[in-house]
Amino acid sequence: MAYINLLPWRDAARKERQKQYLTILTATAICSFLLVFLINVVYDTRIEGQLQRNQYLINEIAVLDQRIKDIDTLKETKKNLQQRMSLITQLQGSRNLGTQIMDEIASSVPAGVYLTELEKKGTSLLLVGKSESNNRLSNLLREAEESELLSEPYLEFIEAGKDSVSLLSNFKMHLTVKGYEAIQGADTPTTPAKPASGGAR
Repeated sequence: MAYINLLPWRDAARKERQKQYLTILTATAICSFLLVFLINVVYDTRIEGQLQRNQYLINEIAVLDQRIKDIDTLKETKKNLQQRMSLITQLQGSRNLGTQIMDEIASSVPAGVYLTELEKKGTSLLLVGKSESNNRLSNLLREAEESELLSEPYLEFIEAGKDSVSLLSNFKMHLTVKGYEAIQGADTPTTPAKPASGGAR
C-alpha cells in the first residue's frame, strides 16, 4: 500500500492562510488609515468653513457697530439742531414780547390804578403802584387771571399811603408771563413808569 505525505501540502496551505491573513490585515489597516484621513479632512474642512463664517460675522458686527456709532452721532447732531431751532423759535416768539406785555398790562389795569414801576426778570413781572381802592386791585387781579399772556397774579402787600391827605394806597404785585420760556439776557431792569391810570381797552 502506498503512503502519501501530506505535510508539504499542509505547510503550503498554512502559509497561504498566513499570507491571506496578512493581506487582509494590511488592507484593513490601509482602509482604516484612509477612513481616518478622510474623516480628518472632512472635519478640517468644516472647521475651516466655520472659522470663515465666524470671521465674516465679526467683520459684519464691526461694520454694524460703526454704523451704530454714526447713528448716535447723527442723533446727537439732530438733538443739537432741534435745541437750536427751539431757541430760535423762542427768540422769534419773544422778539415782540416786551410790547405785548405792555399792551396786555395797559389793557388789564383798570381805572383808578396807577403804576409807578414795572420790572421784568425772565418770566416774572413786578408791578409797583398806587390804587384808589381795594376793589380796583381786585379787578386787576381778575383781569390778570383771565389774560392769555399773564398768569399767577400775587399781591405781595397793600398799604395806606404815608401822606394822610392822600387817598391812594401803595401796592406791590407779582405776575408770570405764560407761554414763553425765560431767555438768558432777556431780563429787563427796573423801569420807572409815569403814574397813569389804566383801563385802556
